[in-house]
Amino acid sequence: MIPGIDISEWQGHVDFNAVKASGAKFVLIRAGYGRSASQVDHYFAEHYTQAKAAGLQVGAYWYSYAISPADAAIEARACLTVLGNRHFDFPIYFDLEEKWQFANGRNFCDSLVKSFCSILEQNGCYAGLYISRSPLQNYISPAVTRRYAVWVA
Repeated sequence: MIPGIDISEWQGHVDFNAVKASGAKFVLIRAGYGRSASQVDHYFAEHYTQAKAAGLQVGAYWYSYAISPADAAIEARACLTVLGNRHFDFPIYFDLEEKWQFANGRNFCDSLVKSFCSILEQNGCYAGLYISRSPLQNYISPAVTRRYAVWVA
C-alpha cells in the first residue's frame, strides 16, 4: 500500500512539504463537483501546483450529483475543462457518494460510472471510481469494478 492523502478546499492552504515529510507519496485533489466548470474546487490549482512542487504524485476526483448517464457525461466534460492540460500520476476519480444515487440501484450507478469514465478515457485520462466499501459491494457490478481503477473510502 502506498501512503497518500485526499484533500479539497475544506483543508484550505496545505503545507505539502510537511505532507511529504510525513511519509505521504501522493495526493488526490478534488477538482470540483457537479455539472459546471464554474464548480471548480477553489483550491484545486493551488493544491495541484504546490503538491507537484513538493515532489508528490497527484491524482484528482470529481464529486458527482449526476441524475442520469447524460448528466454524468456533462460532469465529465466539466471535469476535463478544470483539469486542463495538467499531468496526473494517478487516476481521475468519479466520486459517487450521494445516497439518492444509490437508491436508484446498481444498473443506474453502473451507468453513471461508465458514462463519466468513458468520457475521461476518450480524452486520454486514466479513469477510476471513488466510493465507500458498502456502496461498492451493493451498487456497483463486478464488471465495472474490474473495468476501472477503484479507490475505496
